[in-house]
Amino acid sequence: MTERPGAPQLDRLQRALNYRFADERLLVRALTHKSASPDSHNERLEYLGDAVLGYAVAAHLHREHPGEAESGLTLARAALVKQGTLAEIGHALALGDYMRFGIGEMRSGAFRRASVLANGVEALIGAVHEDGGVEAARALVVRLLGDRLTGLTAALVKDAKSALQEFAQGRAMPLPVYRIVEEAGVRHAPRFIVSCEVAELGLKATAEGASRKEAEKRAAAQLLDQIEADDDSD
Repeated sequence: MTERPGAPQLDRLQRALNYRFADERLLVRALTHKSASPDSHNERLEYLGDAVLGYAVAAHLHREHPGEAESGLTLARAALVKQGTLAEIGHALALGDYMRFGIGEMRSGAFRRASVLANGVEALIGAVHEDGGVEAARALVVRLLGDRLTGLTAALVKDAKSALQEFAQGRAMPLPVYRIVEEAGVRHAPRFIVSCEVAELGLKATAEGASRKEAEKRAAAQLLDQIEADDDSD
């Protein structure tokens, strides 16, 4: 098992977070992978941090983009809280250098794994929530996301169809295929369920929207998330 971070390391990380823990035991737990301590690890804090992260981002987007439709806000939030974004933050913090792992996980390179870094970031958010409350955690989320949050408008992620098409074309694949799975609702409030498939990758996603166009965008966004998840697992 790797050693517990010393006081200088904990101090350095807290300065990077711009947050000082009243109870450093929470910080130590947030940095402890289950392989290092089956009884005192970061999974519960990760669970809490995931919820706090989603709330903080949703509240920020709702406040900063009052004219944006729900579908655009949903896609923007998904882009900000996805594993790839959190892993980038974890990498920038050198979070893997602070975390504790069992010998097997350490040898397998867990400290570099995107999923581990993303989970560690969520655990840090959860730890700050427990230490300083929801406002401290919300402020941390804003700081961690930084330019990703302040520079993002829903328009950047709204056209997931174009992004998926460019991905396929860039790899000489057939274009994504969209199909209406179901039309429901009433005339003044229709609901469309649409599937999006890239057969070359063996991937398919289904999403719902108030229009066919909205449902297609959501399905494309889900498929892009699947592609990223597959890349992270390689």
